[in-house]
Amino acid sequence: MKLFAVAMFVFIYCSCRTVQNEPIQTFVIPHSHMDVGWVYTIQESMHAYAANVYTTVTEELSKHKQRRFIAVEQHFFRLWWDTVASEGHKKQVHQLVEEGRLEFIIGGQVMHDEAVTSLDDQILQLTEGHGFLYETFGVRPRFSWHVDPFGASATTPVLFSLAGFNAHLVSRIDYDLKDQMQKNKALQFVWRGSPSLKEKQEIFTHVMDQFSYCTPSYLPFSNSSGFYWNGVALFPDPPKDGVYPNMSLPVTKETVHAYAKTMVENIKQRAEWFRSRHVLWPWGCDKQFYNSSVQFNNMDPLMKYINEHSEDFGVTVQYATLSEYFKAINQANLTWEIRGSQDFLPYSTEPYQAWTGFYASRNVLKGVARRASSQLHAAETLFTRYRIIFPDGPVAKDWALDKLRALRWAVSEVQHHDGITGTESPKVANMYLQHLIQAMMGGEELLAALFLLPHNLNIPSLFGRHSHGRGDRLPLEEHVIVYNPLAWNITTIVNMTTKFTSAAVFDEEGTPVPAQIQRSAESNTTFDLFILVELEGLQYRKYLIKFSDTPCIKKYACAYEAKGASFERRFVKNWRRTGRRLLPVMNECYKLMLDQDNNLLHSITYLPETTTVRMTQDFWEYDANGDIKSGPISDNYIFSANGSAVRAYKAVEMEIIPGTILTEIRQFFYREETDKDYTYSVTTRVSQARVPCSRLEQIYSLGPLGLNTEVVLRTSSSLKNNRDLYTDDNGYQMMKRTYREYTNNTIARNYFPMVQTAYMEDDRSRLVILSDRAHGVSSQANGELEVMLHRRLWNNLQWNLGYNLTLNDSSVVRPTMWMMLGSLSSVSKLYQREAIMLQHRPVIMPIAQPQKPWHLKEPGSSFHVPSVVLPPNLHLLSFSIYGWNYSSDHDVHLKDVHSGRAPHFESGYDRVLLRLMHLFEEGEDPELSKPVTINIKEVLNGIGEVRVLEERSLTGTWNTTSLQRWKWKTVDNAEALFKDKWTSQNKNFTVSILPKQIRTFFVQLSSGNS
Repeated sequence: MKLFAVAMFVFIYCSCRTVQNEPIQTFVIPHSHMDVGWVYTIQESMHAYAANVYTTVTEELSKHKQRRFIAVEQHFFRLWWDTVASEGHKKQVHQLVEEGRLEFIIGGQVMHDEAVTSLDDQILQLTEGHGFLYETFGVRPRFSWHVDPFGASATTPVLFSLAGFNAHLVSRIDYDLKDQMQKNKALQFVWRGSPSLKEKQEIFTHVMDQFSYCTPSYLPFSNSSGFYWNGVALFPDPPKDGVYPNMSLPVTKETVHAYAKTMVENIKQRAEWFRSRHVLWPWGCDKQFYNSSVQFNNMDPLMKYINEHSEDFGVTVQYATLSEYFKAINQANLTWEIRGSQDFLPYSTEPYQAWTGFYASRNVLKGVARRASSQLHAAETLFTRYRIIFPDGPVAKDWALDKLRALRWAVSEVQHHDGITGTESPKVANMYLQHLIQAMMGGEELLAALFLLPHNLNIPSLFGRHSHGRGDRLPLEEHVIVYNPLAWNITTIVNMTTKFTSAAVFDEEGTPVPAQIQRSAESNTTFDLFILVELEGLQYRKYLIKFSDTPCIKKYACAYEAKGASFERRFVKNWRRTGRRLLPVMNECYKLMLDQDNNLLHSITYLPETTTVRMTQDFWEYDANGDIKSGPISDNYIFSANGSAVRAYKAVEMEIIPGTILTEIRQFFYREETDKDYTYSVTTRVSQARVPCSRLEQIYSLGPLGLNTEVVLRTSSSLKNNRDLYTDDNGYQMMKRTYREYTNNTIARNYFPMVQTAYMEDDRSRLVILSDRAHGVSSQANGELEVMLHRRLWNNLQWNLGYNLTLNDSSVVRPTMWMMLGSLSSVSKLYQREAIMLQHRPVIMPIAQPQKPWHLKEPGSSFHVPSVVLPPNLHLLSFSIYGWNYSSDHDVHLKDVHSGRAPHFESGYDRVLLRLMHLFEEGEDPELSKPVTINIKEVLNGIGEVRVLEERSLTGTWNTTSLQRWKWKTVDNAEALFKDKWTSQNKNFTVSILPKQIRTFFVQLSSGNS
């Protein structure tokens, strides 16, 4: 992205540089920044320019040995490889990759966003791309090129180091911080992103200077932009005559010296900001190199001219890949400063341009993307388990893998930094949603097949072996399967919507199951059925539900029919005296006091410690400016508060529905006193059954919003947090966010991304908010935590209008959050697991037509579903069959790739990718922060017998015994002494996981049924 941001910079040649004998060595890195979405759909981009990039680059690199190119995102490359590239092109690419002239950088499907993406999805999209590259070319990317994400997370360098990267490159950091780092020559450092892993997962990091990833486009001798000889990509169709808009002035005898002078001055200016005499000069920008011939045919003579006059210029230039540049830096043998676990969020480009709005843009897309990710995790674990236990089962493995691959592709695609961020045009947002929903439909088909089809000839199907006529089916009866996709035992409540007023729920043995039914909050014609379920890790259970339109007779077996009590509407204008009539709602953990004078929450008491915190929750709105003549604006990217937030309602109604499973508190907020329909609502569920009582579930309804409105849920409390709060980086680690005063735009610059978790605390208590999707979060006053949930914006900035990048989002959104309150020690034991439980809630699969009623099932026909259970501080991050066809022996695989033979390892279905993550930071809890040692063979014993266990890099392409990352000298002389004694030859399959460590394995298992 974004030519306009770079074009603002002009050349300022600094003549103060000390003349040295050694010329500046310049690494000219040709590249094309290819957004997987943003303004144009993927199909439009492939047609207009993307396919031509790889076709022409391949052809032009093959003509001259000195030429180079780096390919970054794999999404477009894979589409080109599968649908456009000829066999001749493929042979050329293999040769160029082998010679190191075409280099794959990052290697993920996309250049993922770093602020609002989850750890799971970052790893997924990286694994998707790396698996393709390794299987196809035998290469494994070693460097990153994260030039366009809007801020930089401390999680990303940890993941890249785990993937085997030698160096990391970022660009978009706060403008004033970058200016300071340039002046201090501090744009390069060793980043230790994890406070627990420290030097064990450090990585050398390069921050691009103020010119970022684009070639400076200003030419003092021409009205055309500089160094973009192929011009600007044209949509929807490439021009038939090959003449594009804004093509740079050709390099000729008359222009070459002026070009050389301009380029050299820029190189020298950049050299002033770095410690070594090596300059990275990115040649390219958005949508470049679709006509590589004209690009290289102009740059070739220009670079030749500079090198022929290098003594006069004091500069040498060479085409280079990123690895060639970083190799030179590494060999310079300098000692580097250390950056700890701080991230580079939030990000601002100007005093009034805080890129914190996108944390909440397109709430619906963020929610669907997260649900798709959760469904993928469930489908992966279920298929893997099925494949091991029933290798000859009737669910066709190729069909199943196709469904998984489609879902992996869609979830990976939307992680793009102009995808899940909500910063794309409406048609691109619709494209992402269409791809996600279509892939999720395939995921549902796969889940249904894995649940329902008979597994093999010796084991009956889920509901018996014999079918029966439709007339045998009992009336108003529904069968449901509930699957726990986590490797922990859980007791929880699942929710179904029905049109019936009463129900009875039974397990597969015919035993009544505790349940509750009540009128739905969102509709007067439907009812919510809540069922208490107990499931072991990776286990599913079957339930029978009998519905009725009449009251249930057998009360011992009936779902409790909960009835609500309504409270009259209270008007804000009458809130002179509140707190006089308090109504308690309690469970074993909490006592919520509700104020009948205003229908708002008054306080919460954490009962185990009898700690009471005064607390209210309501909705507030920031009024955004849409007229650039009137001041700073908000848009897809930017939040620019036009004053403080104002209360978003004038009246509140409340309803309380007490029950045996849960008690529901419904609060409805009306924009005007006489409105019939509410604009906002909060439904709080207080569990009453055997479910862990530490969480309070809240479901919100917001919208449609008025134009140029940004709405927040504000939680005001008696906590003394001094406006400091903590938010997560990608669901991996918590970051302290210290409130800062700025000369301008203080409100917006104190907003931070919350992917899963945010909390505020004082010396006694901590209030935690967990979310099912990303939001923006801030503490604008002592004891306050506000979450931006929805935005609807329009402005008249011509750039936004031209690309249709306004955010006129009229949708109604319904995010879910869980709230926890308690002492620091009590909450710190729980919130990590709770965040994952919210992300990966049980899968509910209704079965419309079971084969026969359960009371007719034959003795012994039930099949026990084996479980997988991990300790409470370990999370099963991945349990997947990727289906890659390559040998885990690198030498064998390279021989196969270079010979063009079929892969030596032909059955990717027999290899499981297993990832384990320690949830706790070092020192966070006296017990749960300790290293965990488990025996993988014993953990997976219920599924199959572990035969082979081999530790791999994060994305699976390296055997860790052969992975050697570059060493970088640091000021503290610390070396990563961390080297596991465990190897794949260890026969007892015992592994230890350190705090915050992620370990990845290839596992081969044999089935007990095979």
